[in-house]
Amino acid sequence: MIKSRYKVNLSRQLAECEANYWRLCKLMPEGVGGERWQFAVTSGGQQWRTQIEVTERSRYTTTLRLSQSDAALGDDWLKAPQLTVRLYHDAQLAEVLAWERHRHLQPRYEYPNRAMYHQDEKAQLNRFLGEWLGLCLAKGHTLETVW
Repeated sequence: MIKSRYKVNLSRQLAECEANYWRLCKLMPEGVGGERWQFAVTSGGQQWRTQIEVTERSRYTTTLRLSQSDAALGDDWLKAPQLTVRLYHDAQLAEVLAWERHRHLQPRYEYPNRAMYHQDEKAQLNRFLGEWLGLCLAKGHTLETVW
């Protein structure tokens, strides 16, 4: 049995990136301004501090760093992945560029590969971002407004 090669579903990928763009826009209100936002997400009796920080801003793009840590512990001994996301304002898309130290993600990987990425690693990261932002919108509440 020959396994078929993974093909990127471009329309699904673009739909996910567009939805993530609008989720991020809701979490970063324009009128407030600032370069960093912090809020809490409470789920399952646990509270997490979520931070969104602008790392680069240009005319058509904005690059963000999203991170999350346990609000009760106050330290980062068990960290959720830190994502680097680029917003494309002209296309109204948000794409995951990197997580932790993994950068330059390809849309498709041959499997197996040296880095042990899944064939659809980039699509999975964009779906993860969508789920994370959806949780933030559903269960998030303000700790502080803007630093």
